[in-house]
Amino acid sequence: MLDLAGVGPADVVYDLGCGDGRIVIEAVRRYGARGVCIDIDPRRIADARANAGDLASRIEFRQEDLMRTELAAATVVTLFLSLDLNLKLRPRLQRELRPGARIVSHWHRMGDWRPERTVHVPGPDRDRAIFLWVIRP
Repeated sequence: MLDLAGVGPADVVYDLGCGDGRIVIEAVRRYGARGVCIDIDPRRIADARANAGDLASRIEFRQEDLMRTELAAATVVTLFLSLDLNLKLRPRLQRELRPGARIVSHWHRMGDWRPERTVHVPGPDRDRAIFLWVIRP
């Protein structure tokens, strides 16, 4: 997901529904980005913070509803949600993100919004698709 988004040191990666934080942690560790972990579940935020270890100073941890999260500062948004949530988020992503911001979704599309790229990753039981969209002016 991070490779597909072309994450680099100038990026701020938001993971909506971050779970254990692994995507943001990897963005910080491997690519030098800053990150924001967002999850409504306080246990998941605690897990993400604990997993971040020494990298926690480069990551903001927010226990909040991803549907109410302010998105304007994100340059990359990662999603592993559901089709329904993606569709609900889509108008906000298109409205709030700046041109050039990238959105990467694991497994779920955004309705009729055509991705700029799709990568298929082999899995143990089936291939998984990863989709990339870029906000255009």
